[in-house]
Amino acid sequence: MVTGILRSTVYEPIRPICTRLFGKKMGLALAVLCTFLVSGIMHELMFFYHSRTWPTWEVMWFFALHGLCLVAEIALKKSLGDRWQLHPLVSRPLVVGFVMVTGLWLFWPQLLKSGVDERAIKEYVVLGEFAKALVKDTWVSVTGGGRGIDS
Repeated sequence: MVTGILRSTVYEPIRPICTRLFGKKMGLALAVLCTFLVSGIMHELMFFYHSRTWPTWEVMWFFALHGLCLVAEIALKKSLGDRWQLHPLVSRPLVVGFVMVTGLWLFWPQLLKSGVDERAIKEYVVLGEFAKALVKDTWVSVTGGGRGIDS
């Protein structure tokens, strides 16, 4: 869903403008980079909304880095064409590893600094207590005050 929204609201309007101003190759690169930058800004806003702490821009750098790497990948694939290509058994683990390393480096620390993880755990504990009380109350009303068949 987010990909579709960013494609139609950022990438598609920016690409023709950048293509006219800077040429086809640079237009594509700038449109991809702008899309990732907007995504980074939106994530920073979501972090601010949930944590009420001022942005450190680490999350923004996560998306900027991924945008730059995607632009480099596109350029490399276009320059090499079909002459050389990594097998999916190699490329997929590389991508997953890259996302995990950059996520642990730039994305995860922001969560820990803001305390969102601790608040989420507390909310899950409250939810569990609510569910337990709900089940207990339902059991009491079904069994007639908690008395079993033998009592």
